[in-house]
Amino acid sequence: MLATVVVVVAAVTVAFQVLPGGRGQAEPGNVAATSAPAPASAAASLPPSASAVPAQPGVPQPGEFGPWASRTSQWLDIPLRAMNGYAQATVTLSKEQPECHLSWITLAAIGKVTSDHGRAQGGHIGDNGTLGKPLGTVEVRDFYHRVVSTPGAAGPLQLSPEVWSKWQRSASGGKPDIQNVDDAALTAGRALCANGRDLATDWWNGVATLEPAPVVLHRTLATMNVYGTVGQSAQPPNPAVLTAVDFAIDQIGLPYVWGGNGTHDADPGFDCSGLTTAAYASADIKLMRTADTQFRSVTRVNEPQLGDLIFYGEPATKIHHVGLYIGNQQMIDAPQTGQAVQVHPYRKPGDDYAGAGRPTA
Repeated sequence: MLATVVVVVAAVTVAFQVLPGGRGQAEPGNVAATSAPAPASAAASLPPSASAVPAQPGVPQPGEFGPWASRTSQWLDIPLRAMNGYAQATVTLSKEQPECHLSWITLAAIGKVTSDHGRAQGGHIGDNGTLGKPLGTVEVRDFYHRVVSTPGAAGPLQLSPEVWSKWQRSASGGKPDIQNVDDAALTAGRALCANGRDLATDWWNGVATLEPAPVVLHRTLATMNVYGTVGQSAQPPNPAVLTAVDFAIDQIGLPYVWGGNGTHDADPGFDCSGLTTAAYASADIKLMRTADTQFRSVTRVNEPQLGDLIFYGEPATKIHHVGLYIGNQQMIDAPQTGQAVQVHPYRKPGDDYAGAGRPTA
């Protein structure tokens, strides 16, 4: 039975200021929800020139945010028109509600997880920011095949009727359109920042107002870490790494199963090394099957980067656990029996961290 377990965690300060996740205990097969600090500054995530863009400039055109938007959207496979919508909403609300600390990576992560930036069901965002074909509710099911998506949700950010009715706003000054990415991003941002919320300290509850399902929240958290890591980098990400990480994000919520290799087994689940093996297999990179053999066969690195493997145990004798690093001191792993694939910090006091390794080196 899916349940929410709240865990309060300490902030982790990084350049792009993305929230840390939390490690929580959960019932078998459950994802632990998290109440955690979030991005402390939207400005840190946007190019310096963005501050000169007027708060209400009308419909932003592709390329308005220049090389930053073009580069970042290509690296992350975010349609440029959607990227401009997320960035413009961030600029607008950072001026109107600076105490909210909204970041484009929050809006972009929600757009990715809910509708693949409007591309669900074959959709496409046009030059005017509006989907060519209206997008209704994109059904999301957990790994028990229960529908967890919000009934009546619509548009590129899958906003619920309640959220749209209460917070709708047009980015261009016309009639708000839930199918328009500029209007949807601005409306989502207003809901996130409602009632004086500071996303630097109340990110989890803010995003839960848009989509409360724990499995969706954890996928959004993971996507946000990846987007923040890539967005603040000066170098493009390795495509194989992004493929592996995206695969792991899609498995969030799947139960831990000892010896599990994925959904095609009799028991639909992963153990820790089964998850990392399958993640890199999706990128055509073959790993050894156990945590110990992976540790001894990949190139060791001092500081983990996106997609690196995180190992625990005694290097001289036995490595017993492995996870996949997603940036911002976070990893995705299949922790143990009774927990689901989830996001949490890769270090904690008293752990037996053994080091990191790079499958793509």
